[in-house]
Amino acid sequence: MKQAASQHIRKISLEDKYTLEQSRAYMTGVEALVRLPMLQHQRDVARGLNTAGFVSGYRGSPLGGVDQAMWQADHYLKHHQIHFQPGINEDLAATAVWGSQQTNLFSGARYDGVFGLWYGKGPGVDRSMDVLKHANAFGTSRFGGVLAVAGDDHACKSSTLPHQSEHMFIGASIPILAPANVQEVLDLGIYGWELSRYCGCWVGFKAITENMDSAISADINPGRVSIQIPESFNLPTDGVHARWPDPPMEQEKRLNKYKIYAAREFAYANQLNKVTLDSARPRLGIITSGKAYLDVMQALDDMGIDNQLAAHIGIRVFKVGMPWPLEPQSTHQFADGLEEILVVEEKRSVIEDQLTSQLYNYPVAARPIVVGEFDERGADLLPNTGELTPAIVALAIASRLQRFFSSEALTSRINWIQQKERSLNHVQTQTQRAPHFCSGCPHNTSTRVPEGSHAMGGIGCHYMATWMDDRPTQTFTQM
Repeated sequence: MKQAASQHIRKISLEDKYTLEQSRAYMTGVEALVRLPMLQHQRDVARGLNTAGFVSGYRGSPLGGVDQAMWQADHYLKHHQIHFQPGINEDLAATAVWGSQQTNLFSGARYDGVFGLWYGKGPGVDRSMDVLKHANAFGTSRFGGVLAVAGDDHACKSSTLPHQSEHMFIGASIPILAPANVQEVLDLGIYGWELSRYCGCWVGFKAITENMDSAISADINPGRVSIQIPESFNLPTDGVHARWPDPPMEQEKRLNKYKIYAAREFAYANQLNKVTLDSARPRLGIITSGKAYLDVMQALDDMGIDNQLAAHIGIRVFKVGMPWPLEPQSTHQFADGLEEILVVEEKRSVIEDQLTSQLYNYPVAARPIVVGEFDERGADLLPNTGELTPAIVALAIASRLQRFFSSEALTSRINWIQQKERSLNHVQTQTQRAPHFCSGCPHNTSTRVPEGSHAMGGIGCHYMATWMDDRPTQTFTQM
């Protein structure tokens, strides 16, 4: 009996995440970024394409372990014709990735295309805007494509400023994808490369600590994602991909007239934005994206609202996989029949501003109220600083539900959530232990300042000198 059972039990290895052709494997979000180009290569091989991958960037939390993970997986990456070359800094790395999209402009190319992956922490996105704008306007190759992974530290746990890279990408007209979990790092990553190939844009990819440091048993079947090419959108006769020569004004025209709108059509055809919870008589719609989507679902659970009760109350939840540009057709379908829409997003508004613009020309009688950072009277509703929590989201949802629904059970749950938050806020630690340099770290001596001198802190561990009394270090500099 035991022998028969053992024949059906697959041996498990931590290397499964890189060695298995399909099935499931345990991995973190960072390791998913390593497996992701392998999946793309598997998909290309299945299509009869001879492609290669190029990965470059510069580490920084929450992407601090990417280079180490890539180096450790070097053998597996090379098996899939993927070359990893960390950059001296983020903008030089982005320049190299831009070059990967130009290989097919000249004779002698060994591959049908090279798909690129660039990564960098929030400050790295900031310093790389020149190359990101140029590379996105120049375009991607037909069988290449680029994912630009931005590591955002929303809580400023290991940064000099909290980061939110969406608005930087928007400034460069780069579409943005926002995975909610590790599985979506893989799934949306594949969508991202195919989107990049279709519309000719680089594609921004949001990475936060909650996704990069968490781990799951992920489905790594390369055929898991099915790509739908939009049928109704008319691309220009000469296409949207990189070419040479290519005058700057032609690049601008191609980007603003075709490429961004092609990205929206791709999002609609592939349902990157979709309703995940619905009601036959919807009244309150909740639109959200990325990690905030999980906060919404946890908040509903904490409030005791399951799918059945949500349908009874009239709650509809819309999960946005591509926050910018916000695809309007699915947005209008979501908004149809709603009395009110609550926008739940972390940090500064990305979705809310686009949503109100898209609904502005709705007939007044059918136009839902839209609230998010502020309610309809201008009072604060959801914070645009720090991080959201399920408790914060639950209290915001409850404040909107009270207009048309109430129950003793819901009131009891909300009271419990409020009491729990008060208890957490009252917890005080008597002993304060400030972080210090590790034993043997060169910073122990290099940050000591000559008598009569003053120093400024730098990024990384060097910053800790600013709170050490034995070395006069005040203020700090950027990266």
